[in-house]
Amino acid sequence: MAQPDTKKIFFENLSGAGKAIAVLTSGGDAQGMNAAVRAVVRMGLYVGAKVYFIHEGYQGMVDGGDNIEEASWESVSSMLQVGGTVIGSARCKEFRSHEGRLKAAHNLVQRGITNLCVIGGDGSLTGANLFREEWSGLLSELVEQGLIEAKSVQKYSALHIVGMVGSIDNDFCGTDMTIGTDSALHRIIEVVDAIMTTAQSHQRTFVLEVMGRHCGYLALVSALACGADWVLIPEMPPDDGWEDKMCEKLSANRAGMKRLNIIIIAEGAIDQNNRPITTDYVKDLVVKNLGFDTRVTILGHVQRGGTPSAFDRILASRMGVEAVLALLETTANTPACVVSLSGNQSVRLPLMECVQMTQAVQKAMDEKRFEDAVKLRGRSFENNLKTYKLLAHRKPESELPVSNFNVAVLNVGAPAAGMNAAVRSAVRVGISEGHKMFAVSDGFEGFSKGQIKEIKWSDVGGWTGQGGSLLGTKRTLPAKHVEKIAQQMRQHNISALLVIGGFEALLSLLELQAARGRYDEFCVPMVMVPATVSNNVPGSDLSIGADTALNAITTTCDRIKQSASGTKRRVFIIETMGGYCGYLASVGGLASGADAAYIYEEPFDIKDLQANVEHLTEKMKTSIQRGLVLRNENSNDNYTTDFIYQLYSEEGRGVFDCRKNVLGHMQQGGAPSPFDRNFGTKISAKAMQWITNKLQETFRNGRVFANTEDSCCLLGMHRRALVFQPVVDLKDKTDFVHRIPKEQWWLKLRPLMKILAKYKTSYDVSDSGQLEHVVGSRPKELDAAVAM
Repeated sequence: MAQPDTKKIFFENLSGAGKAIAVLTSGGDAQGMNAAVRAVVRMGLYVGAKVYFIHEGYQGMVDGGDNIEEASWESVSSMLQVGGTVIGSARCKEFRSHEGRLKAAHNLVQRGITNLCVIGGDGSLTGANLFREEWSGLLSELVEQGLIEAKSVQKYSALHIVGMVGSIDNDFCGTDMTIGTDSALHRIIEVVDAIMTTAQSHQRTFVLEVMGRHCGYLALVSALACGADWVLIPEMPPDDGWEDKMCEKLSANRAGMKRLNIIIIAEGAIDQNNRPITTDYVKDLVVKNLGFDTRVTILGHVQRGGTPSAFDRILASRMGVEAVLALLETTANTPACVVSLSGNQSVRLPLMECVQMTQAVQKAMDEKRFEDAVKLRGRSFENNLKTYKLLAHRKPESELPVSNFNVAVLNVGAPAAGMNAAVRSAVRVGISEGHKMFAVSDGFEGFSKGQIKEIKWSDVGGWTGQGGSLLGTKRTLPAKHVEKIAQQMRQHNISALLVIGGFEALLSLLELQAARGRYDEFCVPMVMVPATVSNNVPGSDLSIGADTALNAITTTCDRIKQSASGTKRRVFIIETMGGYCGYLASVGGLASGADAAYIYEEPFDIKDLQANVEHLTEKMKTSIQRGLVLRNENSNDNYTTDFIYQLYSEEGRGVFDCRKNVLGHMQQGGAPSPFDRNFGTKISAKAMQWITNKLQETFRNGRVFANTEDSCCLLGMHRRALVFQPVVDLKDKTDFVHRIPKEQWWLKLRPLMKILAKYKTSYDVSDSGQLEHVVGSRPKELDAAVAM
């Protein structure tokens, strides 16, 4: 399939020859830092630069010697899946002094290093910027002291800084997600899911403390992801009298047959008077007022540990490559910048603008301007808070608006992790908007049979962490049951439809819209939310369920590669799902460090296979012990997984042996990832709010009548925003034969995988990040925020 016509620039035009780049990690460690280091090293070497590790952060820069070590391609092998930072991190008091920075400058100049990639938090990045500003003065001092020659001042006149934010707290303004945050959320949710089973057994209340001394992101998002009863964060202290309200809520939930309560507290949680709220205080409160059996769990450094998630590996890899590009393009007048993602787009932001915004949040909290603090955190944080309040705290019946509209929600297509979180969100938002919500079992087949029942607020309690589809889902399209479905719509007085599903959901809406001319029952607002592991729905860059599948693939690949440790050289051929869409194979390959990924969208022939085998053979002869090759299930009718396995086995004889694995439906199963829980929750809430607006717009003369194209939409994430698109407009963007979009953004990531696997290739830099300003850099609709 032809890729979009974009400007491709070869790295001969962005040469790093003669340049030296150093990479260091500083401050607290975060999962994914190693992936960033690996990407910086390999991209730097790829463009012809010398790359150095600086061990132990700024302390290593000050001490010099063996702490500054030249990196090779092989030196970053097998570190992608390792948590923490293998080059070490340390807090350095000496670097805060002028004398310490003078020593650091001397150590860098001795090695010709004038390009620094700093991975750390706001303190680390602020220190790097100060170092950059003092650079010329430091060199002059070194000349005066006779430590360097005068010509070195001219040769190394400018120090260039690019930062990547590594922090599990996600406390850095200007970026949607910092490296390590998603992995920390994985650790938290794993613990919460485990605790919920034991809590339910004994009807207990659990009070959990998560990290976040100055930022409540982890607490807030984990509360959203697990449906916690109460959350306490530093940015939004509870109103006076919150203790009684919390106890009322816990008691009401128990009265509603709920056997457990979960309260999540950020370690920096405070009340309106800036006094800390501790886990013991909350526990004692619950025991005293309610008499509930209550336990405290403090997660601590568990949140920093473990392997990085697929998201963090991809984020860190993309940012590492982007950091090297930024260093290649920088000039003496370019301000120090940080690289990050907004939506799924690369952005570069002035470092000090981000730091000042981050510091402004703390200042607002100190001055008790808590609403300002929430806004300064960004639209993503603000939207998370609004969504949590909407879903966790039910309004009394007397306060609910009365709409008299019946809204049906159903799942269509194959199951995808996160579907249940989307249904829960839709039901509770719908009830909050005054609608009567109806659940349809088994998709449109169930709809035609009348498998429709009203669903209440409490019916969806505990659904966020459940995999699969609790409503039941089938691939059946509505066309052959259209008359019966219309009859059921009329019988239940359904005024709007929310369809959660994959490609079949899109086809279903197209069929229902076409049937509007024959059946007035379908002249109602209809919206679909994409949910499929294949991520093949046009109109949305991401689908619910794809992140969980990616994590399943990545975790399995890690284990498969580890199985070969200590044995002879081995290559694994792994088949992934996805139909004709190569998203899982390509992005899974990037996250797991694959050497190749075969997909339908990028045709390949026997020459390509042979070239891949030869490339892998050459690498195996040096020091690489394990190889990984992914193949999308429908990438080619003739070059099957068996064929590729046999080819590699034969051509690699004497150098490596081969094994093959078909991952199958394990990619569809399991508990949804934090990303999918939150993406499903937020996108479904937005879809329900759209339905409410459309119902109000189209209600005339005692009935709803909506037959315009914009009343039948898909809600998807496009670049940096959540966007509603009429499904008829998506026809021209869709390859219906192969059930994929004609243009797919992730194809631009494939060269990254090839570059990091040491292939010579071209890389499209037309879409690389451009320097923006923090204030005003976000579009109005940016509540996508990588769905997190």
